[in-house]
Amino acid sequence: MTLIHLIHLINPLYVISGLVIGMLVGFTGVGGGSLMTPLLVMAFGIHPATAVGTDLLYAAATKSVGTVVHGFGRTVDWGIVLRLAAGSVPATALTLLALSRMGPTLDAGHGVITSVLGVALILTAAAILFRRIILEFFASRVRPLDPRRTTLFTVLLGAVLGVLVSLSSVGAGAIGVTVLLILYPKLPAAKLVGSDIAHAVPLTLLAGLGHWMMGSVNWALLASLLTGSIPGIIVGSLLSSRAPDRVLRPILASTLALVGGKLFF
Repeated sequence: MTLIHLIHLINPLYVISGLVIGMLVGFTGVGGGSLMTPLLVMAFGIHPATAVGTDLLYAAATKSVGTVVHGFGRTVDWGIVLRLAAGSVPATALTLLALSRMGPTLDAGHGVITSVLGVALILTAAAILFRRIILEFFASRVRPLDPRRTTLFTVLLGAVLGVLVSLSSVGAGAIGVTVLLILYPKLPAAKLVGSDIAHAVPLTLLAGLGHWMMGSVNWALLASLLTGSIPGIIVGSLLSSRAPDRVLRPILASTLALVGGKLFF
């Protein structure tokens, strides 16, 4: 498929969706997967596997820009990124292998991808809504981990994110950052966010390429989403200082929980 052909196939509705979600991501800092994938599945009737595969490459492209920004700002801890990747890369490869062998079972209305997507959305909503409570709980009741255990849990977190993201495209943002804040309480939050974004690039790219090899990526849809989301993220980021975060986050979390519940049940 040529670039000119892709341009002709761009759908204005998908462009608008990308624009709106890009602005929301810029406002809230929550990954687009938790918003884009359920929209594609529930509003546009896109097959869950295609929605996830397309959204993974969409996330890889958008988060690459974020990684460059954080890299120049020196807000990436590459040691954390490597530990996360040590768990996520093999977990992603194994999950993709399992998906490729499951075949027709993924076509069921409540198949594996749809169910995992629902659970991941509910977990993401909880991480967004109760992040402060979660962090305060662990800070007051759990002793600081020694370096070896911190490394072990970071690799384990990467493995969990690899499975979640490969199946649903959700989890690398809110869930990942919340756990990193627990594991590394002395590091600046901006550095943990930057590290999470940097780790999400190879994770989503690998998972997205795996879905592409299985035939579950819609390139015209991807082009349409990126056409809208790139300016949307820029606008949302520029206006983020004016966004009423205390209002946006509960609304976003409630929406994700409702959508996740509908998909799972």
